[in-house]
Amino acid sequence: MLAFPDGFLWGAATAAHQVEGNNTTSNWWVMEHAPGSPMVEPSGDAADHFHRYPEDMRLLAEAGLNSYRFSVEWARIEPERGFVSRAMLDHYRRMIDTARDNGLDPTVTLMHFTVPQWFQKDGFWRASDAVDLFSRYVETVLPILDDVTYVCTINEPNIAAMLAGGEDASNLVAYGLPNPDLAVADTLLDAHHRASEILHSRSGIQAGWTIATQAFHSTGEPGADEMLAEYGDPRDHWYLEQSAGDDFVGVQAYTRTFIGPEGPRPVATNVETTLTGWEFFPAALELGVRSAWERSGGVPVLVTENGIATADDTRRVAYTQGALEGLHRAISDGIDVRGYQHWSALDNYEWASGYRPTFGLIGFDRETFARSPKPSLAWLGEVARRNAL
Repeated sequence: MLAFPDGFLWGAATAAHQVEGNNTTSNWWVMEHAPGSPMVEPSGDAADHFHRYPEDMRLLAEAGLNSYRFSVEWARIEPERGFVSRAMLDHYRRMIDTARDNGLDPTVTLMHFTVPQWFQKDGFWRASDAVDLFSRYVETVLPILDDVTYVCTINEPNIAAMLAGGEDASNLVAYGLPNPDLAVADTLLDAHHRASEILHSRSGIQAGWTIATQAFHSTGEPGADEMLAEYGDPRDHWYLEQSAGDDFVGVQAYTRTFIGPEGPRPVATNVETTLTGWEFFPAALELGVRSAWERSGGVPVLVTENGIATADDTRRVAYTQGALEGLHRAISDGIDVRGYQHWSALDNYEWASGYRPTFGLIGFDRETFARSPKPSLAWLGEVARRNAL
């Protein structure tokens, strides 16, 4: 039996836009409905988590989990510039209370890709006042974060900087990642630092951001190692290095990419792939955690996403088993890992890919919204109850 540290958090994660439904004041809603949109389909009602979160949290808790990561939606809280919806702040406070009532430690993310339409229209992360506007939003949310320990300021700023590069968002499911906008990356870092300062004005809050670790592999050919550094630094490594001094760093790991002297290689034809076209590679988590620990200079790690898009739930269990075995090896080597949050709690809207890639521990009917917990949820819940594999 592989035992995990006392007090280890076992949970699952969601993002507001991907599960709540009808996030009509967000920038993504506009993109989904734009003529010629690259999105496979619009998010629509999503999983109606906005109304059904009590049931969803209860299912996670009854399975045996003790943690739930979710995001609060800036576009709902500040739907027009300068207007704050007190009702929406109250809604998210009720979500925090409901998590607590179910024995779930709430991990709250302040920005998970989506921003208000007005923020994008007024210059997005390139606007001179972008950091001030985000800081004002964080100050607005701060009063509802009493008794929340882990707060993620910005989800995957490395992916956000790539999305800001102006390339097709559907590239995120391909083997070659878009070119990041480095100026946006700097702005996101400033926003993260300002947000962390605001969060630290409340005792007990631990602040960090979450990074999509890529597990880049060199092919070993001449020039491949140099290309890995050139390609990987602005897409992954820099963000982990900038996490130095934070309270924690969130690791979000799924697969790997081989880098040759010319750049990223397509996924090999002879390996198992997932519904996103990624290689089935459970070791990505251990590699991501080790990279985060080393590059940040020993900042504690919280696994904020790890999972697999598959219609075969037995492969989800196999993937998660392998990922957790690797995570245990990292912990045994002295890396401070605080918890594991599976992506995702629910089948959800996977951005440009629509609803086809199913990552959830819980399925749902798109018409009735009836929930269908999968065997993988019961399996992970039992791991959580034992605190051991």
